[in-house]
Amino acid sequence: MSDMSPIRPPRGAAAVGRIAELDPVEAGAVLYMRLCAYAPDALDRMSDDFIALLGMDAGQQAARGFHRLIELCNGHARRPLCPHALSCTCLGGDEACFARMIASAADGAREDALMMALLLVRADMAPIVLGLAQDAGLSLRRMTLRGIPGTAVPSTPSPGHRLH
Repeated sequence: MSDMSPIRPPRGAAAVGRIAELDPVEAGAVLYMRLCAYAPDALDRMSDDFIALLGMDAGQQAARGFHRLIELCNGHARRPLCPHALSCTCLGGDEACFARMIASAADGAREDALMMALLLVRADMAPIVLGLAQDAGLSLRRMTLRGIPGTAVPSTPSPGHRLH
């Protein structure tokens, strides 16, 4: 990038909507994605939410699975993923793709979910990500039947976050 280049937000960070426009499964996916990006104790906090709504064993398994999904997405991303701050009401492009992947997988639309996974991660990792996305989506759906996902997500962004 030269000195004359305009400053642009990182790819994937561009706002494409609002969290309020998402269904509960998609909104939960985005909020937990953000939590994993910015909270060092994300797994513990997710576990608390998941256990409260799914029970001890299923909750712990679902939280670990979601955390593993995020680790794989970040570790094998085609480019660095760009979640917005925890309290941001905007929906970034990467977040929208991630949420749609999880919702599609939970709905059984595997080809659509695979297409979204291919936008986020390397092709060799997409089928693995797809399986975890389906598990995460089904867990979030069960949680919505019993309460609202993401209730433990803090309302303050982490220090140093640049997007919003």
